Amino acid sequence: MNRDVMKRNLLVFTLPLLILAFTFPRYRASLKGNYPGSYFQAPVAHTLLLSGTFGELRPNHFHAGIDIKSSKGVVGDDVFSAADGYISRIKVDASGYGHSLYVNHPNGYTTVYAHLDEFAGNIANFVKGQQYAHEKFDIDVEPGPEKFPVSRGDRIGKMGNTGSSNGAHLHFEVRETSTQNPINPLLFGFNVLDNISPKMHSLKVYSLNDKREELGSKVFPLTKSADGYKIKGDTIAIDAGQTAFGLKVYDHFDRVSNWNGIFELTMYQDDSVVYDFNLESFAFDESRYINAHCDYVERLTKNSYYNRCFTLPGNHLSIYRQQSNFGMIHLADKQVSKITMVASDVAGNNSALEFWVKRNPALVAATPAPGPKYNYILPYNEGNMIRTEGLFLHMPPGTLYENLYLDYEVTPERSSGYYSKVHHIHNSKTPIHDFYDLGIRPTVSIPAELKPKVFVAYCEGSRVLNCGGRWDDGFLKTKVRALGDYAIMADVMPPVIRPLVFAQNMKTYQKMAFKISDNVATATNVEGLTYEARVDGQWVLMEFDKKTSTLTHYFDGVIVPGEHEFRLVVKDAVGNEAVYEKKFIR
Repeated sequence: MNRDVMKRNLLVFTLPLLILAFTFPRYRASLKGNYPGSYFQAPVAHTLLLSGTFGELRPNHFHAGIDIKSSKGVVGDDVFSAADGYISRIKVDASGYGHSLYVNHPNGYTTVYAHLDEFAGNIANFVKGQQYAHEKFDIDVEPGPEKFPVSRGDRIGKMGNTGSSNGAHLHFEVRETSTQNPINPLLFGFNVLDNISPKMHSLKVYSLNDKREELGSKVFPLTKSADGYKIKGDTIAIDAGQTAFGLKVYDHFDRVSNWNGIFELTMYQDDSVVYDFNLESFAFDESRYINAHCDYVERLTKNSYYNRCFTLPGNHLSIYRQQSNFGMIHLADKQVSKITMVASDVAGNNSALEFWVKRNPALVAATPAPGPKYNYILPYNEGNMIRTEGLFLHMPPGTLYENLYLDYEVTPERSSGYYSKVHHIHNSKTPIHDFYDLGIRPTVSIPAELKPKVFVAYCEGSRVLNCGGRWDDGFLKTKVRALGDYAIMADVMPPVIRPLVFAQNMKTYQKMAFKISDNVATATNVEGLTYEARVDGQWVLMEFDKKTSTLTHYFDGVIVPGEHEFRLVVKDAVGNEAVYEKKFIR
């Protein structure tokens, strides 16, 4: 082999290694904060094994903490305060974080412990007292610095599966107390074994116009070799002057099989950084921008998460550290560029993908592909309003991530259950950031007794979602956060109450339980089923598990021995009511 060939082969082999060598120190130096590495202890006594990382891509949000696995796969592991401080907030919620505790620390940070199965004794007694005082299961209280001081290592609860959890684990966060912005907990020196580099799965290539609007896209599978990740061949021919990329990549840890989110992704064009993000921190009010950061259609249709390596015009996330031309790659005719992508985790493990892109004008079709069908253009950076005989729509600025070429049509009502035409407002594959105003005018006379029972319905396919509604100028108006099919519908069916654990003689029982359900689901901004249980006219606590729609009362001495009258009332969003009444002996 001649010397020139040897030198070329050596360059091919060493270039990815050089890239990996300088990437890790560079992002370490770019952190905004200087985080204490030994201030916090682990919140559990067993080895830290993670099923979720900070900033992980989730539906409609970035994951705000780390998910710590149970030691045995079941609830019950003790949870400890990570440092000295005081319990500043206690929240009980049927969804979301479930049973959660917030601990403020004197160093300016707050730690959060979510999905707990139970609180420690004195905290649990306080919570139950608050629930009975307010006659509510869901509570959110701030006890103050003097009520529950804690020391590093104090037991504060047990690991659980409450709220919107899908298995026994502890969701653990570190926040900046003054802003409540979450910070990546792994930057605080927790001992998590990680010798595995992120794994790259596929590359998505976008053809764009000068407004960053997508003209077309194609997915390329990736393969791993000794010197990094590759595409088949080494060059991608593109047909547009502006191109951009998306990368499907996941992080991994030793001893677990979970696919987790990466910490940083950097893209180079001809060895110059054109795009970089890292997940050091973010603000909760920007978390929904994940629908602009990831490829929303891929996520919605294939449950496939691609990090866009370019930003949409209406994306205002703060995680981007460096960008050139918004991450887009501009190529002149026949120009060739080298693209390198480096994905990193907090432990410093890195993976690199290298390929070439070439502008090939011969690929441009003689007849341009037809554009999208639309009858309204809604600019992303303006307020937009549509008002027709049957529809009122108002989107404030910030609702959209990019200009929307909106396709709108109306079809007759589908059945006797509809009280308006069906308004097909584009499609659900376009993400919406903020709620917008939507009003629909009825086309069928609504009897007076049904007026309180009607609602604006999201009715995609067989799914019906109650989006609420109030009458205004002949329209039933509400706020919605999706595009798709909408109409006016009515709900006259009461909820269903089904006893799971209940008998006339309850002397030997530890609990009573009921399953409640309704025929129409509700949107996130519309209150769903509400309930109230009373024994002999006195309110009793029923714990609600939203995942299973189960109400449970644990006998704890509140109900004394003897005969009692039990009454459970459940109401749906439009006021339909179901009642379950029976006597029992305790």
